[in-house]
Amino acid sequence: MTDGPSPRQRPPRARALTIAGSDSGGGAGIQADLKTFSALGVFGMTAITAVTIQNTKGVAGFEELSPTTVAEQIRAVAGDIGVDAAKTGMLASAAIVEAVAESAAEMSLPNIVVDPVFVSKHGHPLLADDAVDALRRSVLPLAKLVTPNLAEAAGLAGFEVATRDDMRRAATTILALGPRAVLVKGGHLEGDRATDLFVDGEREEWLEADRIDTPHTHGTGCTLSSAITAHLARGESLANAVREGKAFVTEAIRHALPLGDGIGPVDQLWSIAVLRGEGSEGR
Repeated sequence: MTDGPSPRQRPPRARALTIAGSDSGGGAGIQADLKTFSALGVFGMTAITAVTIQNTKGVAGFEELSPTTVAEQIRAVAGDIGVDAAKTGMLASAAIVEAVAESAAEMSLPNIVVDPVFVSKHGHPLLADDAVDALRRSVLPLAKLVTPNLAEAAGLAGFEVATRDDMRRAATTILALGPRAVLVKGGHLEGDRATDLFVDGEREEWLEADRIDTPHTHGTGCTLSSAITAHLARGESLANAVREGKAFVTEAIRHALPLGDGIGPVDQLWSIAVLRGEGSEGR
């Protein structure tokens, strides 16, 4: 019989934490993140920031959890199970942003991917105006990667982002706020290719993929950021994790599910469906 606890063993599976809001419709937020983690063979954990009331037609409302509860969730899982990579999504308020930054720094969370969720796919605000400055000041310096779309890049950089040149300027501006790298998503640009810009201070890489013709795109941003997080948790380099994440979300969009009467979700389980021979017939 030995004294004290046994040495911590190497975990049997890579571990990823998502700090985000719950989507009752299952297409985005915590639900999309956990599906993505599982599809990529990563053990997923959660720190829920808010509970939304939503479906494919929109967000009817949401209720924030207390900043203390959010922070204690982070401490609970990081202090026991451990975290190989983490991501943030909907943070809702300045108080929650500050609580997340404090607890993430305290627990030394590695490989943090920040998806700066400002609004829902349907245009409903999910981040208070006064929280944007808190996000810039306290969370971005902790980030290994920030993944804004054009509107979010504009909100973080402080100027309109509508062209490739704007994307370059925004990436440089956001990089100066402290993250190691920035991925500006160009999905809202015109053209037959979905083009994103990855910048890490040493390189600039334009990542292109097929632009899938579908109205069902709910959860794309969450799926991309969580796929990148999963690959980081598995030990991939940042640049490769970004490339693999983009490839994953492209297929998730290609296999999007026409559920409900509004904007249907992308399918994070597309690879499992393909293996089962379900394909994308009828979608």
